[in-house]
Amino acid sequence: MHQALVGSAGLYGLASLRRWPLLGGEELPARLKLPPDLLAVPDRSASAPADPVAIERCRSYDLAALSESLQKAFDALGGLPALVRGKAVTVKLNITGDGRQKMAGLPAERTFQTHPAMGEALAGLLAKAGAKRIVLAESYYRPKPPEEILKAHGWDPKRLLSAGEHKVEFADTRNRGPFKDYATLKVPYGGYVYPAYLLNRHYADTDVFISLAKLKNHVTAGITGAVKNLFGIAPTALYGNDSPNENTTENRGDTLHSGTRPVPGGVPKDRYPMPEELLKDAAQAGPYRVPRVTADLLALRPLDLAIVDGIEAVSGGEGPWCPPPHKHTRPGVIVAGRNAVAVDAVCAGIMGYDPQSGYGEFPFPGENHLNLLARAGVGSNDLARLEIRGVALKEALYEYHPNPAKPGWVKRKLVNG
Repeated sequence: MHQALVGSAGLYGLASLRRWPLLGGEELPARLKLPPDLLAVPDRSASAPADPVAIERCRSYDLAALSESLQKAFDALGGLPALVRGKAVTVKLNITGDGRQKMAGLPAERTFQTHPAMGEALAGLLAKAGAKRIVLAESYYRPKPPEEILKAHGWDPKRLLSAGEHKVEFADTRNRGPFKDYATLKVPYGGYVYPAYLLNRHYADTDVFISLAKLKNHVTAGITGAVKNLFGIAPTALYGNDSPNENTTENRGDTLHSGTRPVPGGVPKDRYPMPEELLKDAAQAGPYRVPRVTADLLALRPLDLAIVDGIEAVSGGEGPWCPPPHKHTRPGVIVAGRNAVAVDAVCAGIMGYDPQSGYGEFPFPGENHLNLLARAGVGSNDLARLEIRGVALKEALYEYHPNPAKPGWVKRKLVNG
């Protein structure tokens, strides 16, 4: 899964490290010596959990059709009541960027953000299944109430409250919010970047944690999906460009992307030093560092349910700020499962990608966070090990981009395999 571990110092060389043209960006250095973070984590990928993944057809955001498809997916996984009855549930939305922005000429909810109908349908099903509390959480970049921000993104909070039988709450997790302190959660394998992270307590003090994501690319991590959606649970008050600042409206670029800004006092510091070659250029550091942080965040706060909206989405990046080309996609599916790594492996397959691609291999411009998580034993990204329920993977295939490194891979592995 990773290239050539060499040398008595435990450093490994990496070839073909570059950004793929479809995701934008320039060529990166052909070879970098990186810290021995992988060697510190025993490879448990062969025994990583391979939980079932459900794929269901859904070709529109009609509320009735959407609820029916979600219900089928949940039933294929053992049913929603068994998971949420009598429990507090936190749902991490994917409301990145500005709701007024368009991508590929279409509104945000049809391309790069969680669709309001997805939130409404899920809230209704959670309430019907017996959830006692439903928190819709996101880390926003504006110091306004979440309801007001969501309205600007085309949501109707009153409809959500009604659909969720008035058990729904809205939370901004960019800081500690109403809580006295943050929750400190340790990474079970020691961490690829930090040994522990501080999170808003909505993510820690809940019975059930759900990711509601979109089937799209990511210029730094290759794909978004349910796992990369968790990058947003790291509070910008502590990991943002102006940390520590409880009133922050900044992003996490300097700390979590480039590693040029250290975390503030009281927050666990980097386990490994950033390679000098990467510290010189944030664009080079991101493909190395972002997937590692992403893996850490899922490992320390595993999802109980991962849901990916592939009804409509976009290729070419996670938002309209990414360099073109962008293309509106319509896979017409919903993907769900209890293990987020398995879910995103199937999502990668639907997009026509090999979820076990190595460092710098298409479509991953740097590290493949699914490989990191499989190595740590969090979940399997081996499609051959995964049981898919509902629609077959070859029937759900919607190739986002042809793979220049593996011509014919989709036909050999997904269509004929």
